[in-house]
Amino acid sequence: ITKLNNFFSRLVVALCGNLLLALGVLIVLFRVDLRVGLAMTLFVAVTFGVIFGLRDIAVPAWAAARAASAQLFGFLEERLAATEDIRASGAVAILHAQRGLALRSLTLIRNQVRAAMRGATIGGTTILLFTIGAALSLGLGAYLYRAGAITIGTVYLLFAYTEMLRRPIEQITRQLQDLQQAAAGIGRVRALLNERSAVVDGPGAPIPATPTLAAGAALAVEFDQVTFTYPATPDGDLPDGDEHGPALVDLSFALAPGEVLGLRGRTGSGKTTIARLLQRLYDPQAGAIRLGGTELRDARLTDLRTRVGIVTQQIELFHASVRDNLTFFDRAIPDAALWDALEQLGLAGWCRALPDGLGTLLAPGGGGMSAGEAQLLAFARVFLKNPGLVILDEASSRLDPATEARVEHAVDRLLAGRTGIIIAHRLATVERADTILILEDGHLLENGPRAALAADYDSRFAQLLRVGMAEVLV
Repeated sequence: ITKLNNFFSRLVVALCGNLLLALGVLIVLFRVDLRVGLAMTLFVAVTFGVIFGLRDIAVPAWAAARAASAQLFGFLEERLAATEDIRASGAVAILHAQRGLALRSLTLIRNQVRAAMRGATIGGTTILLFTIGAALSLGLGAYLYRAGAITIGTVYLLFAYTEMLRRPIEQITRQLQDLQQAAAGIGRVRALLNERSAVVDGPGAPIPATPTLAAGAALAVEFDQVTFTYPATPDGDLPDGDEHGPALVDLSFALAPGEVLGLRGRTGSGKTTIARLLQRLYDPQAGAIRLGGTELRDARLTDLRTRVGIVTQQIELFHASVRDNLTFFDRAIPDAALWDALEQLGLAGWCRALPDGLGTLLAPGGGGMSAGEAQLLAFARVFLKNPGLVILDEASSRLDPATEARVEHAVDRLLAGRTGIIIAHRLATVERADTILILEDGHLLENGPRAALAADYDSRFAQLLRVGMAEVLV
């Protein structure tokens, strides 16, 4: 964007001004002698033709340089954000960050040198052409002088005017060199704008409307022989370290409206993948997922994500006011609704104690807030959405017992009249579940009513209860 700004800010003055100057010099040369004017006009035309023919020679190299620059600054941002973890882990002595910085800086320098060398082709060609032009001007002047058509002073005048053509052409050449960088920038911007999500918005099949009150807002959930594999990233890795094939394999289960599911399984078994698929962050390669009887691919994404609320372990807070963090910058939500949600979660006192209440600006990343307060704000976001399906993905893992006690009653109210999916390792968290589903390596290992599974001595869930759920699942 900076390269585009530099180019277009000087384009009109530099290009138009220098073209007018070159045209004025050629007119003067025509007035001196028609043959000189024709010869120099031909020279200028050939020069511009050669220069414009070379205008794209460095564009791929500048595009590579811009990509290397983006990788360098992305690396810097990531490592600076992790400064505390790097120091606390003793990774400073390993010099990993320094090596990575040196490698990416070297790549950037190499790409920029390669691009500059290619861009200099135009400048070198211009010097060669002007050397030829000067020789042409002196040779033509000498010929006309010996023929008695002009004086020695006119010969000098022709050479001087030929040299005057150097400035506008060199200025235009510099603009073309800037154009190469600008073209590389345009190419990267265009590539970004041409990126299309693999998840295509549906035609708009309706999902049962969520009433204003929680009662009756619950939605049925159905997984019908769902198989899903994460797409490989550009460097060939898979998200979440999943390098062993499908995250879910032929998974089928159903939840009735208002039913609460406790989702169990080891790390990497596919629990969080179910939450992502229900929000349609990805589409399964096989099978169908239905919400309220509507296949997710047939619904609008905005409608779907309004019907599904999720609270994760990692809470993202913006450098914005409490109000904007609660509403995601939706000013249509009245303050009364915000205070009601905060009251239900026991956060109203905390918010009133802030300097500007709902208008208080939060630090970047939620700095200055405890993990419990950030988690409760995430719960308030879901309260405001009033969804038909609520997913709690390790939502209370960061809470201390006192804070967890404050949120327990809010979770009960949040799940009242709604379908719920609770993903957690802690036994107490799934005690409110009606049904238990246990995954192992993406396969359905066990599914049934919680009370029945707990009473069945041979069930996997009963085994977890006997030996300690965290010990078996972590």
